[in-house]
Amino acid sequence: MKKEKRPLVISISAVSGGGKTTIATHLNEKLHNSKLLFFDDYNFEGPDDILDWVDNGANYDEWDLTPIIKDLEELLAQSFNYIVLDFPFAYKHSQASRLIDLAVFVDTPLDIALARRVTRDFKNSSSEMILIDMKNYVSQGRRGYLEMLKSIKPNSDIIVDGTLSVSEIVRIISERMLNRYGQTT
Repeated sequence: MKKEKRPLVISISAVSGGGKTTIATHLNEKLHNSKLLFFDDYNFEGPDDILDWVDNGANYDEWDLTPIIKDLEELLAQSFNYIVLDFPFAYKHSQASRLIDLAVFVDTPLDIALARRVTRDFKNSSSEMILIDMKNYVSQGRRGYLEMLKSIKPNSDIIVDGTLSVSEIVRIISERMLNRYGQTT
């Protein structure tokens, strides 16, 4: 009896506002027989103070990712061709990394990611709330973004220019999958 081939797991990482959810969604729509998991659909136990965590070396294993890992393991036992993860950590979390076949980093300039995040998250907010968030970004939050560029980006198999159109980014990822695994959509 021939053993079924397990699904190819593709993680999509980017800074907040970098396009990971959009790219993961469009890639999932393009792939045949695929399933999509979103990091933001879960509540994880993690560091209480993100800046302290970054300043102390950003150990990604301090995050308890059990819920998404459990769901991913269950999907791996099914007959999907692909599983797409909207997942910010690439290979940096030891439990998750053993399940990921291909890590993609969407390299979006921080100014564009910040503008996207403010547009997305502050649609119905006052200008005062936006200014408070901008001050927080400058004084503290940017360090978290820089941590991703320092550790997640170089830890990825594919780095894609986040200023390209969604369709172009998905095309590039699909082409690289074809070159690497001989399979795509």
